[in-house]
Amino acid sequence: MINDPHVSLFEIVTCLSNSMDLISKNIVEHHKRVAYIAYNIASEMGLSTKDQNNIIIAALLHDSGALSCQERYDILQFDMVNPHKHAEVGFHILKNFKPFEKVAQIVRSHHRSYKSKGSVMSGEEIPLGSYIIHIADRVDVLIDKNREILGQAENINNKIKENTNNMFHPDIVKVFSKLSERETFWFDLIYSSIRQVIRRRSGLMAVELSIDELLCLAELFRQIIDFRSPFTATHSSGVAATAERIAGLAGFSERERKLIKIAGYFHDLGKLAIPLEILEKPLKLTKDEMFIVKRHAFYSYILLEPIKDLETINTWGALHHERLDGTGYPFHHNKNNLPLGSRIMAVADIFTALTEERPYREGMSTEKAMEILIKMAEISAVDILIVSLLNRHYNEIDRDRKKAQEDATKLYQNCTTLFEE
Repeated sequence: MINDPHVSLFEIVTCLSNSMDLISKNIVEHHKRVAYIAYNIASEMGLSTKDQNNIIIAALLHDSGALSCQERYDILQFDMVNPHKHAEVGFHILKNFKPFEKVAQIVRSHHRSYKSKGSVMSGEEIPLGSYIIHIADRVDVLIDKNREILGQAENINNKIKENTNNMFHPDIVKVFSKLSERETFWFDLIYSSIRQVIRRRSGLMAVELSIDELLCLAELFRQIIDFRSPFTATHSSGVAATAERIAGLAGFSERERKLIKIAGYFHDLGKLAIPLEILEKPLKLTKDEMFIVKRHAFYSYILLEPIKDLETINTWGALHHERLDGTGYPFHHNKNNLPLGSRIMAVADIFTALTEERPYREGMSTEKAMEILIKMAEISAVDILIVSLLNRHYNEIDRDRKKAQEDATKLYQNCTTLFEE
């Protein structure tokens, strides 16, 4: 009997923030440092726990719309060019998760200067949290991580003050200036585990997600994972839908089908570590490039591993490149330690990958895809019983895959228009 997961909102949002760090080594811990600074400002201002929690989440996810390495580099420049595109993309991704409605609004406006737009954007008042994150974000950009922090504090504070009433909200500048006088503020920021500091001080640990809320949040993860490239834009949707249908045919309960759908959305979390030029390469990958690709399954596993209640979901999703004969990667598990959910996910991933277009080939026909899967089953790479289920119920499974990927395409196209603006 698999118990329902009891996952804190803080833990799952931190996991997503960690996964976004994989896109570029230049931004590692950036989101957590911004969350720490923003939380301290919000706390000093006496904002409610609910408002503080929304600000922490928004800070941890504020660059979720910056999906390329170049965008990640750009956001680390104090005077950014076109800073609003990634904020708008992030808003459109986050707003679809109902508990993040206010978070999405904060993210949308987090680069709005205090002077240029006044207090209104698109007919709505700019949230105070956006102004708080704007300052917190720029403070972190100003820090030289290779120098002693206290020697920089005065210059950082002066730089923020110089932009009062122009870039930054004057009331928030005053609060930050007061905070910056405390050595512990800077020491915690640089020398402590930011995750532990925020976890200890905020009320987010008490907020747990239901299985349906976790499913909705996993769909948000999927968009951030997949929307980096048109060639991956619908992949996790197809895998999740395929796995869910096969699981139902294999006797999984409704609750277990939700869990495997979540696993399908999470299964490629580590792909954020793969450079876009490799994901979109139209030619055969070199040996070294294949080594880089193989990292993604390992990253997918270790990112979710700290969340103990996601252990089953993690095992089902992250082990999708393992093989029954032990020749898969990254752990070389075999049939003795690959549960049914992992076996289903492996077949769902291969089936979806074979039938969708890739930079180096067109999607394969039904006959060709099944031929490859049957041959893999015959050599004990994948489970022959799962492949047989797929073969017998091919039309209904393929229908679900196509519908899920068509819906994902519409979402991606909506975001694509934002990329081009």
